[in-house]
Amino acid sequence: MRFALPLLFALALVPVSSAAPAKAEPTEAELQRIIEKFAQKESEFLLARERYTYRQTVRVEDFDGGGSPGGRYDLVSDIIFTSNGKRNERIVRAPVSTIKFVTFSPEDEQDIRSVQPFVLNSKELPKYHVRYLGREKLDEIDTLAFAVKPKEMIPGERYFAGIAWVDEQDLQIVKTYGRATGKLKKGNDQRFPKFETFREQIDGKYWFPTLTRADDTLYFEDSAVRLKMRVKYEDYKQFKGDTTITFGDVVPDSPPATPAPPKKP
Repeated sequence: MRFALPLLFALALVPVSSAAPAKAEPTEAELQRIIEKFAQKESEFLLARERYTYRQTVRVEDFDGGGSPGGRYDLVSDIIFTSNGKRNERIVRAPVSTIKFVTFSPEDEQDIRSVQPFVLNSKELPKYHVRYLGREKLDEIDTLAFAVKPKEMIPGERYFAGIAWVDEQDLQIVKTYGRATGKLKKGNDQRFPKFETFREQIDGKYWFPTLTRADDTLYFEDSAVRLKMRVKYEDYKQFKGDTTITFGDVVPDSPPATPAPPKKP
């Protein structure tokens, strides 16, 4: 507090003309190069992340339309490598779900795995419309904001629709906000919450997802349900083995057995 008054006084003496000039907006050609460059950076990041172990903690809570709590779903798992270099998900803790008003579908499980930690790499880029929104500062980070939506939806595939903020210096995604979407079977009454995913620079080079959170009301045909979700990605460690990396099946602890994920009505 003792530095507040001198700081304010010093700021008051700075002439208006000393303010940094606003950056010029990129041209269409520059934007196309930027999009291609950050997609390539995302491709590099995706390969790098496949060589890391980490812990993933999922918590979902539901509430009825009046705000009364229903229950909770928890899942703690470690993404690890076996001795032969095979990448696996090992269940650490999976108590019985008490979720009451909604249930999880295979689409929800796929969203947690691949859509919420969204990566717009060079392979995925042709599937999306990407539109520049402008510059924005996020926690002192200069970013370029882009609206992202799928060009078309193929049955069985899941997509991201929302906004991606790209670090202007590193050209990597540092935050996303939107929802998972896809083409569902006719008559399938599923709803998916809006979420935001934050990334942090873990190794001084790549920005890794560290937190996804959602707090949204889902309006079904006959009810409204508030859903709160929190997914933490933590304790990233680089795998040092020299073997080929492939992703294998879930390796459950025994006991307890992993409960089957619930399915939406």
